[in-house]
Amino acid sequence: MRDSIRVLVVDEDEDVLELTQTFLERASDTLSVETATSGREALDHVATDDVDCVVSDYRMPGMDGMELFEAVRDRDPSLPFLLFSAAVEADTVAAVEEAGVTAFVKKGTGTDHYDEMAALIEDTVGE
Repeated sequence: MRDSIRVLVVDEDEDVLELTQTFLERASDTLSVETATSGREALDHVATDDVDCVVSDYRMPGMDGMELFEAVRDRDPSLPFLLFSAAVEADTVAAVEEAGVTAFVKKGTGTDHYDEMAALIEDTVGE
């Protein structure tokens, strides 16, 4: 396992970004979280920063999570990419996973999903 895993979290809602950053870093001493509020900003991070994993909201204005995934895959096909969303139908989750997204994590109440996400990131990047 790596000493540090650099995670980029993407969501247009800055409150969600702050919560996600806080809870992921609490869930794992290994994770170092940066944030972006748009797909374009995220692509800039991926191009210029050393990012080990991207976690993106599914529904965002401008460039949604799947469009961001496809753009990231074009630049780095091996970069782990997780989608994170509250309301997505089962067939959408299946299509996302079939497209090659590393994992889909459903947003929920409480903080358990952050622990699940942290473990997924560590397992995926640590491989």
